[in-house]
Amino acid sequence: LIGWEGATAHANAYFIHGTGLSRYYVGNLLTTSAIEALPSTRLYVLWLDQKLMDGKLAIRGGQLAADTEFIVSQTATLFMNSTFGWPAITGVNLPSGGPAYPIATPAIRAKYSPDDKFSLQVGLFDGDPAGANQPGPDPDPQRLDRTGTNFRTHDPALVIAEAAYAYNTDNDPKTLPGAVTLGGWQNYGRFDDLRVDAAGRSLTDPTSSGIARRLRGNAGIYGILDQTLYREAGKEDEGISAFIRASFSPTRSSLIDYYVDAGLAYRGLFEGRDSDTVGLSVAYAHISADARRADRDANVYSGLSMPVRKFETVYEATYQALVVPGFTVQPDVQYVVRPGAGIANPRDANGHRVKNAAVFGARATVQY
Repeated sequence: LIGWEGATAHANAYFIHGTGLSRYYVGNLLTTSAIEALPSTRLYVLWLDQKLMDGKLAIRGGQLAADTEFIVSQTATLFMNSTFGWPAITGVNLPSGGPAYPIATPAIRAKYSPDDKFSLQVGLFDGDPAGANQPGPDPDPQRLDRTGTNFRTHDPALVIAEAAYAYNTDNDPKTLPGAVTLGGWQNYGRFDDLRVDAAGRSLTDPTSSGIARRLRGNAGIYGILDQTLYREAGKEDEGISAFIRASFSPTRSSLIDYYVDAGLAYRGLFEGRDSDTVGLSVAYAHISADARRADRDANVYSGLSMPVRKFETVYEATYQALVVPGFTVQPDVQYVVRPGAGIANPRDANGHRVKNAAVFGARATVQY
């Protein structure tokens, strides 16, 4: 508009209503819906992107979210559970849930794409978007940043970097396209030890100070494979695609130490429904050894027999139907095994763990 070449500005905001199934009913770590959040009117992202080197290099700065650019599987975006977008290993382990819906943070991202096959990107984010890792009476990040305008810049940094390679992208009917992504993250802040205090005593020991030992940093690595398994004859976008993601976070402050998800999506499965997509997926989050030891310590010192957290798994089946151009309806079924990784049910006087949960729902989307 003003003769400034190669630049794009973007902003969006959310008007969020209603209550969340995970927060109020299921109690799971792998949040049932990717749009679940506390009711609010909030700014999400606000950025300026400048392309350089004939479009091969893009520098983006402003208030950014990592979940739209990092650790993304294109096949997994079909599914409703939030873990198939921003995986639970980052959403649970990082302060404020990391820079992901519904909270973004000041950041800068550089992406280099010399061709349509290879890309390399790195992002520098404020490491605690809402201040949830700071002392205070209410640690809930969505309440700490109710409007998305905290714009925190003085917290230790979070760095995320990844490289991606796409192959067989020339639409040759004899080959099947796919993409491989490898990446990792490092948060330079301080985190609470999950089990012991500064003196090395169990936090549940009556002689403990009750103040967790502080640890430096939290890190993880991940890999993603997106692969087309079958393509219908004469069709470029109909067939079966699969994905698998795996991530490992070995630091002693990580509640989830490893995470895996996988799934299948078939577009055009039924005759006459070429734009519909059916999908099946599963995600598994494993609780770290220190967290499990902390649960056992609590049983020893209290004399009670409470559940020990181990893992949480979710299975999802979904069908995205194009009713008319621009309007889709998506029925969805999820089954959650060991919600909260097997936490005790606060309504059960005997301390039994929360039972498995079945979730049924549908989403309607209008694009215009």
